[in-house]
Amino acid sequence: MNLRIPGPTPCPEEVLQATGQQMINHRGPEFAQMLRRVTDGLNWVFGTSSDVLSVTTSGTGGLEFAVVNTLSPGDKVLSVSIGSFGDRLKSIAKAYGAEVVSYALEWGEAADPAEVGRLLDADAEIKAVMVTHNETSTGVTNPLELIAAEVRKRDRLLIVDAVSSLSSVPCPVERWGLDVVVSGSQKGWMAPPGLAFVYMSERAWAANADSKMPKYYFDAVKTRDSLAKLQTPWTPAVSIYYSMDKAFELMRAEGLEGIFTRHEDLASYTRQRVKSLGLKLVPVDEKFASNTVTAVWWPDGIDGKALSKRAREEFGLVLGGGQGKLEGKIFRVGHLGYVYKDDVVSALDVVEELLA
Repeated sequence: MNLRIPGPTPCPEEVLQATGQQMINHRGPEFAQMLRRVTDGLNWVFGTSSDVLSVTTSGTGGLEFAVVNTLSPGDKVLSVSIGSFGDRLKSIAKAYGAEVVSYALEWGEAADPAEVGRLLDADAEIKAVMVTHNETSTGVTNPLELIAAEVRKRDRLLIVDAVSSLSSVPCPVERWGLDVVVSGSQKGWMAPPGLAFVYMSERAWAANADSKMPKYYFDAVKTRDSLAKLQTPWTPAVSIYYSMDKAFELMRAEGLEGIFTRHEDLASYTRQRVKSLGLKLVPVDEKFASNTVTAVWWPDGIDGKALSKRAREEFGLVLGGGQGKLEGKIFRVGHLGYVYKDDVVSALDVVEELLA
């Protein structure tokens, strides 16, 4: 099976073998040593000198963790949404009583940093900005560094969904001045689902001290204090820590620049190949096209669902489909994490054959 969805992604054999190890005492020294190694790996990839928190949950759980630990009911926040996952982050904030100001773009477009700045200037009550770095529903990567600069000029909090970007494309949290940044094990980290990773800046911890949103399992202070003792506040997904421990060995061997270059090359090949087939990319401006997932319009008159079904049943190729209003209209090719050119070539060979 050629799994070409943007998550969960395939895992290297070494990672899968590590996942199957016997359980250990999560309050014992063996787990403590592994948690330290995994945390050191996270700090390396996030680009931070402070410890990144790891939480047993999905990426969406990590986003909820970010919201409830920095905001209070009634806080006004600016939601920058360019697709399905931007809308999800907005929904989480609304569910906990935040007052959301929406900056929503047409799916396929990237956010304009200058417009973010203008909206913040127009409303001094906005406390935080929420933005998706890499929108997998449309294959668009926001210009996060430039957005962050606008937010920093105005001294607001910046909450970032980097679930499908971190570990595959550059996102140095300290250098870019980000405040809360979330990622998940099932994307570019080459591990199964089960862990979310959350970075919190000093500004975020200051906001946490004032946060009034309800939280128990997702309590950042409990998580931070437990990590200081090399523990987790609740029973962790031990198997996924095994996975991450092994995945970091592979990532360190390749190096961050090697990882970023591989993803850039794969994305460039994918975009050029689909365009050579006469297909159109979903991103309106290709300079914002994602290096982790390529979203492509099916030709007019094509039943995208039927073609994706044939790809799976006849060729063993699993493509990502369209979400929400793009359902049946687009397909998505995931090229993040444990993926190499042959995987993408064989996937696009199938697409070409089916279209022919």
